[in-house]
Amino acid sequence: MFEHASIGAIVFFVRDLQRSATWYRDTLGLDMATLDGHDGPFAMGAAGSIQIVLIPRDEPAGRSPVVVFGLESGIYEVVEALAGQGVEIVMPVSHTPDGGLSADFLDPDGHVLSVYQAGGTQQ
Repeated sequence: MFEHASIGAIVFFVRDLQRSATWYRDTLGLDMATLDGHDGPFAMGAAGSIQIVLIPRDEPAGRSPVVVFGLESGIYEVVEALAGQGVEIVMPVSHTPDGGLSADFLDPDGHVLSVYQAGGTQQ
């Protein structure tokens, strides 16, 4: 099911968005942009072909990073197949600020994993 997926993004939950975006920009040299999303501001930058996403959220240590598997199409079928195998879906397929679709699920240890399908691709 994931044999053609790629790691498209790594999401970090951060306590102070500006501090973290500045650190990723000044320390790691990433071109970070702060954007407005449906849940409020977030920051994004690219490390090669992988997007680094910073989302302000007061989460305990260990709740991030979230690895995001990029799909070319079929996100609904993938999530349905995962659920059919007993995987706990913690966020059903929903729209992302950039017009794509994403869903979150848990591995056996409770680590959050995500799938993402860019906007404009086949459902």
